[in-house]
Amino acid sequence: MHLRNDKRQNVQGELDFSSPPAGEAREARREETESSSAMHDPESPASTNRWMEEICERENLKQALQQVKANKGSAGVDGMTVGGITDYLKQHWLAIREQLLSGTYEPKPVRRVEIPKPDGGVRKLGIPTVLDRLIQQAVMQVLQRQWDSTFSDHSYGFRPGRSAHQAVAQAQQYIAAGYGWVIDLDLEKFFDRVNHDKLMGQIAKRVEDKRLLKLIRAFLNAGVMENGLVSPSVEGTPQGGPLSPLLSNLVLDELDRELERRGHRYVRYADDSNIYVRSKRAGQRVMASITRFITQKLKLKVNETKSAVARPQERKFLGFSFTDGPEIKRTIAPKALERFKHRIREVTLRAKGVSLETTIAELASYLRGWRSYFGFCETPYVLIQLTRWVRLRLRAAMWRQWKTPRRRRAALLELGVRPRLANNTAGSGLGPWYLARAKALSVGLSNAHFTSLGLPTLIDGC
Repeated sequence: MHLRNDKRQNVQGELDFSSPPAGEAREARREETESSSAMHDPESPASTNRWMEEICERENLKQALQQVKANKGSAGVDGMTVGGITDYLKQHWLAIREQLLSGTYEPKPVRRVEIPKPDGGVRKLGIPTVLDRLIQQAVMQVLQRQWDSTFSDHSYGFRPGRSAHQAVAQAQQYIAAGYGWVIDLDLEKFFDRVNHDKLMGQIAKRVEDKRLLKLIRAFLNAGVMENGLVSPSVEGTPQGGPLSPLLSNLVLDELDRELERRGHRYVRYADDSNIYVRSKRAGQRVMASITRFITQKLKLKVNETKSAVARPQERKFLGFSFTDGPEIKRTIAPKALERFKHRIREVTLRAKGVSLETTIAELASYLRGWRSYFGFCETPYVLIQLTRWVRLRLRAAMWRQWKTPRRRRAALLELGVRPRLANNTAGSGLGPWYLARAKALSVGLSNAHFTSLGLPTLIDGC
């Protein structure tokens, strides 16, 4: 599995991971033949102690490299960007591969960044180097193929073929079936509190390749660089890297099994767990017992402030909530609506001195992504109202930008508004938000005009 030399790079200059030299290939084939019967059994020792070879396999590495490039992301502590990884690997892959197969590879510390939370405070993330992200991705792909089928059907986060929408739909089914109380569990700083020894013990039950165990431990212990100083990592998973979600599912698989053993109806997406019961009293009893299990067995902590036993309509789950009444419908949670409006306000307030086309281009990608996710709601009137509200924000922004009555009149005339209507509106002393609803702006900055400039709607036909 050596890197091809420059003469064997393809025409586009893309990195290509090739097979080992002939002698090495023959030896590998001999070893594979000796253990071929065991290799067909994914739980057999012979297969689990040769996973580093599978991680370094050409197609697995090409897939990992493609995914890391698609994810983009910032540079780590070494300053290498995603754009520079291919050339770096062309020069150094032979040595890196040798380190991986000999169990001597040492990841670099992660770069600490703080991401503002929507509800205040910050979330600390660690950004591994691009090379470490590549190796984590390659490891994750192999482990996920082996482990995913063993995870619970109630687990939906970061798994192939599963999604947040499926988790929300399953929660909706439980509520519709009469389980009208939810135990909403929030694990306090979950990714930062995972016990390394306990996690490695769970991994060792599934993996016998000591090189892979050593590599994962090295990623866990890589440390964090903040303000030029490296601090050791004594607990937590490598949040910000491709391996973290898979490890989180492994940690919480024990919780899944306990909930299944007790016969609960529940849904888990990463560290968001909702358990559905028929009464408040049952909910309080389950909350107390599951909290003890999480604290004593998993060595994690339940955030009592954010966790609760409540009606599902009073809680949010993955950005959604549910309506009350005989027909349970998915609706957008209030906090998600607040975040949406905050983002739109930010963009439209910056529109001063910027063309309408530029502002719409900035809004468009956000609106498309938001629609792709929250269009799953079953309350279309909310999407219609939000679409209209976005247009009003744009009309008010343009009115502010035009500033003077003379400029406003000229702009309205240019947009096809009749002179008399343009004159009356341009001379008005009313505020931008009021005039955003005026006929002149509805005609000049019409829905069709916004659509022609590329403004998406949050629902078809609006």
